Amino acid sequence: MLEFQFQKCTRQCHESGREFNSGEEFYSVLIAVGGEVVRRDFSCEHWTEPPGDAIGWWKSEMPEQTSKTANLAPNDVLIQFFTQLSEQPEKADLRYILGLLLVRKRLLRLEGTQVNTDGNEELVLTDPKQEAEHLAVVIDPTTQRAEAIQRELTDLLYKDAA
Repeated sequence: MLEFQFQKCTRQCHESGREFNSGEEFYSVLIAVGGEVVRRDFSCEHWTEPPGDAIGWWKSEMPEQTSKTANLAPNDVLIQFFTQLSEQPEKADLRYILGLLLVRKRLLRLEGTQVNTDGNEELVLTDPKQEAEHLAVVIDPTTQRAEAIQRELTDLLYKDAA
C-alpha cells in the first residue's frame, strides 16, 4: 500500500484565492508535481472535473473555524482522574482508553501486560513522577461505546471543548 504525505486544506480556492466560508462545499485534488504530492482546493464554482494527472480527488465541507482550540486538562488532573477510575469497575473501559491516552502523552509508561485472577489481561502502567504502578484491564469497546467514551473524555478532560 502506498502512503502519501500532503498538506492540509488551505481554506481557500486555488483558482480564485477566495477563502472558503464555514459550511461551504469544495473539492480537493492531489497531483504529483516533481516527485511531491500537492494538494489543491477548489470552490464549487471553479471546479469542473479532476485533472487528468490527478492521483485522487474528493468533495468536502469546510468545518467551522474556531479561534479557540481545545486544550487538554493539566497532566496532574489527568493522572488523578485515571487513578480515581480504579474505584469504578463499571468504567473499566474508560480507564483503559484513558490509560492508553496517558501512555501516548508519556505521562504513564507501559511496562507490559499480565493476567489477573479473573483471567483478564491487564496493562501494567507506571507513573514515573509519582513512582506508582497502575493496572488497567484491557477492554476492547464496541464502536458505539468507543464513541461514547470519546465524548465523555472530551467533556471531562478538555478545557474549552465544544
